[in-house]
Amino acid sequence: MASPLHRGLRHVALRVTDLPRSRRFYEQLLGMKTVWEPDQDNVYFSSGIDNFALHQIPRDELSSYRPLSAQLLDHLGVILDSPQAVDQMYREILPKIESLGGQIAKAPKQHRDGSYSFYFADPDGNLVQALYEPAISKLRFSVDS
Repeated sequence: MASPLHRGLRHVALRVTDLPRSRRFYEQLLGMKTVWEPDQDNVYFSSGIDNFALHQIPRDELSSYRPLSAQLLDHLGVILDSPQAVDQMYREILPKIESLGGQIAKAPKQHRDGSYSFYFADPDGNLVQALYEPAISKLRFSVDS
């Protein structure tokens, strides 16, 4: 049961090595829309019910930036309405993901809990799971006026 103190984990911020490349990736693959761009090193997106930020690693830190051999964050997830929607998304991003600097990590698969998903990596290697999950996929969010 969700805590009455919050409305869910609906803001994620990632540090990226090349903001323009990562921006194109999330705009073109996930259809994220810019809601705020305070400067050239930060961009905030939304799908309409969340907030997703990309922050450029400062140029003076890039030369010393050494990503771990495995990321600490296991993966991010986007929720889809059905297994068919997962397959459709897979078919739609497959032809363009590599040209945007990403790659497919795992093909669509049925999981033991009834969920269905595939994984892809963004240009910095962050994994994103495109997921149909029976309990979550049924939820509907609305914007309060």
